Amino acid sequence: MLGELGLPGLLMTTGSRGLHVIVPLDRRADFDTVRSFAHEAAGLLAARHPDRLTTEPRKANRRGRLYLDVQRNGYAQTAVTPYAVRARPGAPVATPIDARELDDPELRSDRWTLRTVGERLADDPWARTDTRGRSLRAPRERLRRLAEDEAG
Repeated sequence: MLGELGLPGLLMTTGSRGLHVIVPLDRRADFDTVRSFAHEAAGLLAARHPDRLTTEPRKANRRGRLYLDVQRNGYAQTAVTPYAVRARPGAPVATPIDARELDDPELRSDRWTLRTVGERLADDPWARTDTRGRSLRAPRERLRRLAEDEAG
């Protein structure tokens, strides 16, 4: 969906329990605009795939669906940075990944550790990616049109 909106998405394991999708922005949109955009985009994505995705924060209400957590886009919330070592057993490391790796059956959020991340540093997938910040102006309009089209 980010491609439909004209935005790049950078992927990263968290070294904990999930994956992060990071969208580099140009810092022109204010906090409330970015937060609203993230919520609306996740809502549309979940509406497109209601059997597989949800924005429901309560585990009991997810019924086996993947949770699209946009809560990191909130005041006083924290997000892990790339290559941060997590304070968890085995010292897992938050690690950038390539979209093609999503199909790897061995991919886990804690796949790389302090002992194994060195091999990964030699082939950082984000080094091959355009990470310059983008404006949200046109993507917000595209998202609005997509939501209207899908609502009927």
